[in-house]
Amino acid sequence: MGESATGSVKVLVIDDSNTIRRSAEMFLRQAGYQVILAEDGFDALAKISDHQPQVIFVDIMMPRLDGYQTCALIKQNSLLKSIPVIMLSSKDGVFDRARGRLAGSDRYLTKPFTKEGLIEVVKEYAKLSAISF
Repeated sequence: MGESATGSVKVLVIDDSNTIRRSAEMFLRQAGYQVILAEDGFDALAKISDHQPQVIFVDIMMPRLDGYQTCALIKQNSLLKSIPVIMLSSKDGVFDRARGRLAGSDRYLTKPFTKEGLIEVVKEYAKLSAISF
């Protein structure tokens, strides 16, 4: 899988924190991925159908529509449910992870994340979603 393969992978990052969005965007773009940013769940739902990302990162704590609700809406949609959703949270409790699973998330990543951690997750899940499309 060469550099050209990463360029075709679109990653959506949903977070109400501009700092988190920008650092995730920087890490992912440096690795050659296309990045779409959304600041909340409503913003994200429109962008998902427009851009059809292969991997979605969603922050749990967001106003209006939180990460659990956003994830559940994605997973309830028959066209979108195969897209891997990775929850982002500064909390790393058993309850938070369980709640993420109940909402349908595929993975749980604790903030602050590292560039390596982010890229590793995208590589793992981009392969899976490429198979399902």
